[in-house]
Amino acid sequence: MTSKKLINGHVAKVLNSRQLAINKGRENGVKVGMVFTVFDQKGENIKDPITGENLGSVKRPKVSVKVIEVEAKLSVAETYKNERINVGGSGMGLVGVAKMFEPPKYVDKFETLKTNEQTWEDLDESQSYVKSGDPIEQEVKDNFV
Repeated sequence: MTSKKLINGHVAKVLNSRQLAINKGRENGVKVGMVFTVFDQKGENIKDPITGENLGSVKRPKVSVKVIEVEAKLSVAETYKNERINVGGSGMGLVGVAKMFEPPKYVDKFETLKTNEQTWEDLDESQSYVKSGDPIEQEVKDNFV
């Protein structure tokens, strides 16, 4: 079995609270559906507690994104992880009498590039923990490796 080289690149621009552009595209082998992890630019240097020797650096993942659009030299990817939350009634007390008897109403809350926001709001890069220049790396778990 031959293993393909994973695609590495960088965040080119934060587009909104769920989407970003990366500096790799069709010319680099990127395809719709590929998953990439965005890492902190700095990483974390680890020193041996006894000798003080620098043992290396640990990559610090920020978020995973899935490619939704591919151009020749760039791709657009978005967050895709979500959780189902109840925004309706609880069927139980402590929420208020009116809500107690309403049926549950479930919605999908998607992971975003910001810590506390509404999905799909415009996002200035100064408010995002993902920054232009952050390194990206294709994840092995997708079907493209």
